[in-house]
Amino acid sequence: MNPKNHDAKGSARERLQAQRAKEQARARRSRQAIVAGSVVAALAIAGGIAVWASTLSSNGGSTDNETARPKQASGGDRPAVPVGAPDAPSTLTVWEDFRCPACRQFETGFRPVLHELEDSGQLKIDYHLATIIDGNTGGKGSLAAANAALCAQDAGRFREYHDVLYANQPPEPQDRFADKKYLIQLADKVKGLPSAAFAKCVNDGRYEGFVRKSNTAFTHSGYGGTPTVLLNGKDLSKEKGGRLTAADFKKLVLETNKGKQPGKPQTSQSPQSPQNSQPSASPS
Repeated sequence: MNPKNHDAKGSARERLQAQRAKEQARARRSRQAIVAGSVVAALAIAGGIAVWASTLSSNGGSTDNETARPKQASGGDRPAVPVGAPDAPSTLTVWEDFRCPACRQFETGFRPVLHELEDSGQLKIDYHLATIIDGNTGGKGSLAAANAALCAQDAGRFREYHDVLYANQPPEPQDRFADKKYLIQLADKVKGLPSAAFAKCVNDGRYEGFVRKSNTAFTHSGYGGTPTVLLNGKDLSKEKGGRLTAADFKKLVLETNKGKQPGKPQTSQSPQSPQNSQPSASPS
């Protein structure tokens, strides 16, 4: 073969390879630009804790109720609803979205233990409500359901209604929680909750501003997704290699509280089981 022809062919191959490399790099940059708008995380804790991959959204906008705050809820930059004894020796911080399937798995798998520890004064839970599924798949169900739960807080029935919402959570693509009539109907499953005041609060979106502020706090928190669960500030996704069970959690709380005086649970947070069949605790 003529050396010149050989060199020419070699140069052509090199140019072709270089061009392909440029095209592949361009394609990678394009994919990265698309992914940049999404926060994708993975968390596996047997029994229910998992992170849901989502596009975080602050659900901006305003309502006539931007400054309204539910009874006994904390304000500030990270508004929350407390459940359990205020003076409990341990605090669980939970960031949740009522449309989030992984949140439902966590609540279903850990609910009996959470209630037991709350009712015995061992644990207080601060619930921070987020609306990332609304931002990810569209709709207003996360916002509407969170507002309804806060309306239930005014009646002293946040915990009970919170559990009913998860027991009746629709499939993620379905935005049934956006139907305020449905949210009001679900109140029938909680003794003492149905009332004209509750219905008006739901219909008026009384606490949507509170929910938006909570969601904004979540988007700036650095957490990857919901549920995010912290025991006394410690991320439980890092416990036992991400495989913490409900039994493990109970043991951890009791060991942490050893020698400490239990708190005095508030009587308004009385146990109330959802009047509905409970979903499986196994992650789907």
